[in-house]
Amino acid sequence: MTNPFPILNTETARKSVLRRQPWDAFELPEDMLAANERIFGERIGPDEAVRRILADVRSGGDAAVRRWTQRLDGVELDALHVSSQTILQETADLDQEVFDALALAAERIENFHRRQPNQSWIQNDDEGTVGQLVRPIGRVGIYVPGGTAPLPSTLLMTAIPAKVANVQEIIVVTPPQMETGLPDKVTLAAALVAQVDAVYIAGGAQAIGAMAFGTETIPAVDKICGPGNLFVTLAKRQLFGLVGIDGLPGPTETVIVADEEADPQLAAADLLAQAEHDVLASAVLLTPSRELARQVQAAVHTQLEALERDEIAAATFGRGAGIVVTSSVHEALSLANEYAPEHLCLLVEEPWRWVDQVQNAGGIFLGERSFEVLGDYTAGPSHVMPTGGTARFASPVNVTDFVKLISLIGLNEKALQAIGPAAETLARTEGLGGHAAAVNRRLNPTVYKEDETS
Repeated sequence: MTNPFPILNTETARKSVLRRQPWDAFELPEDMLAANERIFGERIGPDEAVRRILADVRSGGDAAVRRWTQRLDGVELDALHVSSQTILQETADLDQEVFDALALAAERIENFHRRQPNQSWIQNDDEGTVGQLVRPIGRVGIYVPGGTAPLPSTLLMTAIPAKVANVQEIIVVTPPQMETGLPDKVTLAAALVAQVDAVYIAGGAQAIGAMAFGTETIPAVDKICGPGNLFVTLAKRQLFGLVGIDGLPGPTETVIVADEEADPQLAAADLLAQAEHDVLASAVLLTPSRELARQVQAAVHTQLEALERDEIAAATFGRGAGIVVTSSVHEALSLANEYAPEHLCLLVEEPWRWVDQVQNAGGIFLGERSFEVLGDYTAGPSHVMPTGGTARFASPVNVTDFVKLISLIGLNEKALQAIGPAAETLARTEGLGGHAAAVNRRLNPTVYKEDETS
């Protein structure tokens, strides 16, 4: 290969494969700018392109969604809604093995999320009642990518936690395939397995806009979930506040921490599994063993030749993929915490020994039999995890993403006497006399009654 899978020291790695920059700060490729010029008549960036698409969808509804689907995807849509009959027809010839795999994944995802605490609570004492009421979101829209690699697993990983949370209505919006004008067949099969309420056809920013604003066919939702390309993520960012947003996922990423006992062939396979997602994906090995680093480097080149998506994987080499030689496993984990990866894989002896040192990661994968690809499909936790360093403060998609908390406050006279004076003091400190008076009228009702009757 002309692009070597590099072996780096920690200082060089911090400036290259472990360097964080905003997901929308990458230099725009010439082909993207040229495409925008063809479509919009000028060389605008993706943020402005998304703004224009969203404005058109907001005012034009279904017609705008069809128009942008034709312009961007080259597909003329007859209808935006996929009927139940069409779903059954399109999935009738799928192998039973595919349905069985989807069903197994769905079962494990549901079982995992049903273990998550998600209950209302109420506390009663002599001062009254306080608590939190857990209420499901009314309608959730799930975006499922459908480009070079459709991701039906993403539908399961988002829809099933939403169903566990008792969301009242779950819709799916996913792009059409060029050949049929319909969504990917396996994605439709996943919709059947997850028992979503409706499937609609649209991709990119126009799909996100349709779910946010609502059209004649696609209903407006309360929250939008699911990853997508740059245009999808920019649309979600621009619409945040009008509609709930699960997050702003960027390119996928994996960090592997391995010691000298790790199998270099398995480490290489795991790195390539991540690198083949996207040319902007990150796949980094951190190891104190220079010998393992050399072995993995050689294995990557050998295994790359057998990949169907070898050009995509190779394009990550040196930018977001590489090997970093550290002084110890401890330093490797320190680097991993700084980077805060979506996936952190521990290919070390006694991986449980190191778990307490992990502070920032979307998911931790323990050992060579608990690798990231199982997490993508059948392990149980949602594979929609925080990227771009947001694992410092964000979590994988889970049941709490699909509920809201309502505070419950039912206090009595004893509570008023105990905490009212402090509330009045704080209100006056903030210069809010009306607030203070609302408290004082209750603390001193007779004074106000005398004033009002005199």
